[in-house]
Amino acid sequence: MTFDAPLVATTVGSFPHTDPDLACQLILENFPEIPVWPQLPACGLREQMEIQYSEGLPRVVIDEDKRRMSIDTSGDPTPDLEKFYENVITENLDHFAISKEYSQGIPAMLDHLEKADRSAIRYLKMQVTGPVSFGLTTVDQNKRATYYDEVFRDVIVKGMAAKARWQLRQFQPLCEKRICFVDEPILSAFGSSTYVSVKREDVVAQLKEMVEAIHGEGALAGIHCCGNTEWTIPIDAGFNIINFDAFGYGDTIGLYPEQMKGFLEGGGILAWGIVPTSQEFHSQTVESLMTRFDELVDDLTSKGLDKSHITRQSLITASCGVGSVPVERAEGVTRMIKQVSDGLKERHGQ
Repeated sequence: MTFDAPLVATTVGSFPHTDPDLACQLILENFPEIPVWPQLPACGLREQMEIQYSEGLPRVVIDEDKRRMSIDTSGDPTPDLEKFYENVITENLDHFAISKEYSQGIPAMLDHLEKADRSAIRYLKMQVTGPVSFGLTTVDQNKRATYYDEVFRDVIVKGMAAKARWQLRQFQPLCEKRICFVDEPILSAFGSSTYVSVKREDVVAQLKEMVEAIHGEGALAGIHCCGNTEWTIPIDAGFNIINFDAFGYGDTIGLYPEQMKGFLEGGGILAWGIVPTSQEFHSQTVESLMTRFDELVDDLTSKGLDKSHITRQSLITASCGVGSVPVERAEGVTRMIKQVSDGLKERHGQ
């Protein structure tokens, strides 16, 4: 799929609203070219980052009182695993559907899009929690991360891949061009002493399986990490789009000039999280953020990358999701993303 949305605005996906219609209206007003369905963690426990994608996985236990989820790996899980893999093998994606109880944003956005003028839409964006972050965050009955259980690690990878495919099929009738982002915040801790036993080759293989599932649905595969990481990992996994915190960690992309050059020359896209979601947002202006973007682009060009090539294959986003920030700031961030995008498109002739 040829990318044709240079410097267009979109965003990560989470919003702090409790009214899904208000969130959808905000999104469609500011991201008319690449709208995204809103994740709404303030709406309840089941819309939290990992829990939201847990339906259909075997042995999930949700503790309402303690407001947490675990996966019970005790005893003989064979019957539950057999049922799970039967649905995977037969591609019964309905088994992995995300119900309204777990996402008010998906049906709300589907409804808004069906009624809207979709002529401006270039892509529809959706997202799924990445298997590495899901596995390292979710624990078993002994409070051990399920990532370290090889059987359930594979379950999580295949479950998240099925969740991505299910979403892509829900939105396909509204727009053939779709993007699914794999949200992997925990990759910012890759290589640290906390996760020293997490092997690079395993991470690449797990992410590659996600990419292949998304590509199998005819969509572009993106990855989001809101911190520094080894940026060659998503390149080696085959992602089309790398979404990074350009405001806070933009310089880290330049540590891999040859790999980034190859990524862009191969059709890769950089999604610049140039608008901060932290308190620093209040000290920024559209002009200051456009300047920050241009400085980072100039840094890459000084290392041998072509400037026009970069700007043609860039998106503009927030540095991270805004699901945990005050509504007023979230709405300000959302509007500023569009303003920065519009300003950069004019400045760079896109």
